[in-house]
Amino acid sequence: MSEIDFEELAEIELQKDEAEYAIMEKRKTSFTPAACEDTELSINHPYYDVARHGIVQLAGDDNSGRRVITFSCCRMPPSHQLNHSRLLEYKKNLKALYVVHPTNFIKILWNIFKPLISHKFGKKITYLNYLSDLREHLKYDQLNIPEDVIRHDQNIRDKQKGRPPPLAKLPPPRPPLPTQQFGVSLQYLKDKNKGQLIPPVMKQTVSYLKSKGLRVEGLFRRSASIQTIKEIHKLYNQGKPVNFDDYGDIHIPAVILKTFLRELPQPLLTFESYDQILGITSVESSLRVTSCKQVIQGLPEHNYVVLKYLICFLHMVSQESIYNKMTGSNLACVFGLNLIWPPKGASSLRALNPLNLFTELLIDFYSKIFSSRTVSGEILP
Repeated sequence: MSEIDFEELAEIELQKDEAEYAIMEKRKTSFTPAACEDTELSINHPYYDVARHGIVQLAGDDNSGRRVITFSCCRMPPSHQLNHSRLLEYKKNLKALYVVHPTNFIKILWNIFKPLISHKFGKKITYLNYLSDLREHLKYDQLNIPEDVIRHDQNIRDKQKGRPPPLAKLPPPRPPLPTQQFGVSLQYLKDKNKGQLIPPVMKQTVSYLKSKGLRVEGLFRRSASIQTIKEIHKLYNQGKPVNFDDYGDIHIPAVILKTFLRELPQPLLTFESYDQILGITSVESSLRVTSCKQVIQGLPEHNYVVLKYLICFLHMVSQESIYNKMTGSNLACVFGLNLIWPPKGASSLRALNPLNLFTELLIDFYSKIFSSRTVSGEILP
């Protein structure tokens, strides 16, 4: 097909998209539902103009431990309401881009410009026809998907198959393996590991990182081979030994530790503490450490012991920040969402600041917060 043919097709598809968009606009009473707006964000915030439309949302991590950001095109306002070029600032450090419901116009443009796009960037883009295809790549239930997108997804399925597909009956969940280490409760791990309070995965990764990784620059911020992480994940769940020296990458045990925390059925700081933690920013600065201490003192005994072990280690890491560049603040950005998340869905962008602040206080004031409570059998790194 010639370049002229591509251009003609692109023009036709663009006209179709514009026509569909105009119809959708007429059906809406307003462009952005009130629920999308973040009423807690100050109007003086540099990204208020972006956040108030709910275009960009934080959605936890993908299956490889990388932060997930959703971009809802259906919430894009006209250019006179928002400088669209500002949204390009979100492209930094992009590891993967999943485009759901690509229009024919986008596909044609891709064919036209593909020769001009770098091979490295091209490998990052994956086109998905349906929302359900995302389950293969990330935790679908953490996504905050607009109702318009869900309806559009259903309409596409109806057109493709003539009728909605029958709901598949999910098999009952299988009980975990006796050797399972990921995705099971702290109590389960304790019962299966002769009463040990510190889960084996955490104990081994922390021990390895303490001996060989404290001064590694960017510890916990770097990613690792997806295939290797899956392999180690499987070894642990099968009860087989893992020797991190065999892999030659200090960032692998760091990613494994974050993955373990993220896959706990309940966050280490517990669902019950979520609202208290969100309120940390409303506490007077001089009283925040005391407020943190009160939340920590109220944790179940087992959660407290495991958290104390972890934060003690992260405090050690922060003490070497002159070498590793990982201050308490930087570590908090990495671990905040791995220690606490809401019972349903993912944390909003508004929640990110208090969650990270709370985690930073735990790391920076470790001795003060954890010194007054000792549990029988507890150990430290």
